[in-house]
Amino acid sequence: MRDVAQLAGVGIKTVSRVVNGEPNVSPATAERVRQAAASLHFEPDLHAGNLRRADRRSRTLGLLVSSVANPFAAQVHRAIERVAIEHGYAVLAASLEDDPDAELRAVTALARRRVDGFVVTPVRDDQAYLRLHVERGTPLVCVDREPHGIETDTVVTSNVEGARDAVRHLLAHGHRRIAFLGDLERIQTAGQRRQGYLDELAASGIDVDPALIVLGLHDDASATAVARRLLTLPDPPTAIFSGQNLVTIGAIRALQQLGLEHDVALVGFDDVETSDLLKPRVTTVSQDADRIGRLAAERVFARLDGDTSPPRHLVVPTRLVVRGSGEIRAPLAAPADVG
Repeated sequence: MRDVAQLAGVGIKTVSRVVNGEPNVSPATAERVRQAAASLHFEPDLHAGNLRRADRRSRTLGLLVSSVANPFAAQVHRAIERVAIEHGYAVLAASLEDDPDAELRAVTALARRRVDGFVVTPVRDDQAYLRLHVERGTPLVCVDREPHGIETDTVVTSNVEGARDAVRHLLAHGHRRIAFLGDLERIQTAGQRRQGYLDELAASGIDVDPALIVLGLHDDASATAVARRLLTLPDPPTAIFSGQNLVTIGAIRALQQLGLEHDVALVGFDDVETSDLLKPRVTTVSQDADRIGRLAAERVFARLDGDTSPPRHLVVPTRLVVRGSGEIRAPLAAPADVG
């Protein structure tokens, strides 16, 4: 820092103010300091800066995502990071792989690094342990899933309504035997999407066949095996509603392996990469991952800026994206009446 000050022709305190984004430095002087720092490849010691900075902030956020294997989680991460960078913050992220024990370990590790706020995808059954951090003044926002045991800001998807839209769409194309392939039963969103599936069938007077409902699928391989089994039943489903993007990939693979991709309708919850390049193109219930991540990050920074209003529950609506696979009509032999 002394070298930067000498090259820029200013005092060390002026360099410190510029590095920490503090006021009372003219634009011309600040630019001179930045150019000197760049020419000397100067990188400030953020930990040392935290000790001197009046607000004691680390300029970091802690982010806990469900699993980096899921493209949705990666998109949320990217959106949060964009907002953080705009505020001069870095994001320290941990992938929980949907392991409840990993959630507690990750929060503890990030708290030790003095992050200024948390964005958490709840995996455990109870988030009451987070009260300690909130009571210490650390902002907390839960994303994708609602927390239990604590009232805090949340940003989630309209899972039940999105699932109902998917099933309603398949019913409109004559399908009555619609299979549901869902994620692990303990995952909140999997249960909500299953509920939406059941609600729409009930509203349309369609009897539910328990044999067509399978939960506990967490990757494309297991989904492929289950979809193949259902599609080779004596009375197979004429349509599939898959409740998660990796499960959708497994369902697509099973349909292609059996040569049924043009005969059995498919609607997946959440977009699948290259879904518009497949034949037929895949109809999906699209989540706005970018908006979810952006809203979550904005809530954290609002709290850091002094917002003390009651916790907000923000629900981001889904959108049915019609591409082709969900518009395959049921065979003529399928019953056409409802109820």
